[in-house]
Amino acid sequence: MDGAGNGVDRTWSGPAAFSFWVALVFFPAADLARGFRWTEAAGLAAVTACYLLGVRAAFGRPAAARAALTALAGVTLAGCAVYGGTWFYLCPLVSIACGLVLGGRAVPVALAAVTLASMAVTLWKGGGQDAVAAVTWGTGIAGVVVHVTLQLHRTRRELALAAVGEERERFSRDLHDLLGHTLSLMVVKAEAVRRLAPRDAAAAARQAADIETIGRRALAEVRAAVSGYRGRGLAGELDAADAALRAAGVRAVVGAGEVRLAPHADALLGWAVREGVTNVIRHAGAAVCEIRVSEGRGEAVLEIVDDGAAGPGEWGNGLRGLAERAAAAGAAFEAGPAEGGGFRLRMAVPVLPPGDAPPGGAAGGGAPFGGAADGSAADGSAAGRPGETA
Repeated sequence: MDGAGNGVDRTWSGPAAFSFWVALVFFPAADLARGFRWTEAAGLAAVTACYLLGVRAAFGRPAAARAALTALAGVTLAGCAVYGGTWFYLCPLVSIACGLVLGGRAVPVALAAVTLASMAVTLWKGGGQDAVAAVTWGTGIAGVVVHVTLQLHRTRRELALAAVGEERERFSRDLHDLLGHTLSLMVVKAEAVRRLAPRDAAAAARQAADIETIGRRALAEVRAAVSGYRGRGLAGELDAADAALRAAGVRAVVGAGEVRLAPHADALLGWAVREGVTNVIRHAGAAVCEIRVSEGRGEAVLEIVDDGAAGPGEWGNGLRGLAERAAAAGAAFEAGPAEGGGFRLRMAVPVLPPGDAPPGGAAGGGAPFGGAADGSAADGSAAGRPGETA
């Protein structure tokens, strides 16, 4: 069993599992209200307990989930055999639980077994051709649809994570290409300085000057490369976040008021959006991520709030890196659990005075940034969430 136990699966499975239970238990519960029987009430309670416990146990306790699933199938089929009628609405609930809880080859085997057993009980109760077809098709298709939907959510999340990983690998390769030869050359010249210093100070000085020149050139190349990666700025990163969140199945709510940012502040907020959204995708298991940019009291404020897991108490590398960047730029930075659950990241940077214009005439190198969007998703996560190691 691979269960439903990753972030997006948990986000989707919990509400969906509860909705299915409400919809299907309603019918036998309504019949029970018209003619109460203690044994039938106990059976419905057992079905509810086994179903909810099985779905919950799928996140980390596969053996308990299998046991609950087996008990659910037994109680449901026994209830259908004894009471019939609206109890057959619970057969699809068993197959739905199989689709939510099981993984791999166990899914088709379990769905086939539940479907055949439901058909057999329907025939044994004297159900007609229409009743047998309805129970059989309803039971089989319900589990298949749920399982396929869950797999699509997983695949979409994995694709989003793969895109993030590929971008980081590309950046690493580019830095290696930029610095590999340069650093090797600097090491060779440093060794030459060490050898020449005792006997030829002038030659050693020339080698040292070469090291300085090579180092300055390498520094300029690295800055140019990094500026290329950050060149999208805040506006570009918000667009990229929307696309990435959408790909990961996270609904994004993006609101951005007009702010006037210096280039370094624009780059810093853009970096925070990128890291924050990446961590939402990788670690939060969120269904909704809200990104807000506003201006007030002489500062631009970025907030990224999600409804996923808050994570452990200690900051990971991403959060520590953002905090260091913020401190170096004189920006305020906060990150931690949000009120009411989830995770919240906040960064505040000074805005340009009204009379100043950023280079290029834009917020972060362009026109004043502004606008609002309410996308169905965005590329992001609460960057460097505690426990994140990227």
